[in-house]
Amino acid sequence: MGSEIDYRWRAELADAELAELTVSHGGRPEAGWWDRVRGHSLGWTSAHRDGRLVGFANVAWDGGDHAFLLDPKVRPEYQRRGIATELVRRAADGARAAGCEWLHVDFEPHLRPFYFGACGFRPTDAGLLRLP
Repeated sequence: MGSEIDYRWRAELADAELAELTVSHGGRPEAGWWDRVRGHSLGWTSAHRDGRLVGFANVAWDGGDHAFLLDPKVRPEYQRRGIATELVRRAADGARAAGCEWLHVDFEPHLRPFYFGACGFRPTDAGLLRLP
């Protein structure tokens, strides 16, 4: 890779940048999503290369001890290079620095090796209620 990845905590990001990142891996972005969500975030970590957003993870919180890792994503052409692991590590650092004691994450079963292995999360009992 020609230039290195530049990781940032709470960098200025435009809604359009996040929409493009979401589309890059098959997601369906909603216009205005980031503008609406940003105000509820403890922080976010982003990865940039040559001025382009290549990865992102959001950290929401309850205003106290609990932070929640949401929406981690890395462009497909940059996956499997440790970028997502570093984004999660930096998200945890940001939550820890803000005084949080816990960082929660939900994920699909195929991501267990990533979250439990590479990122150090451990399994817990949890509940989920769908609100249609």
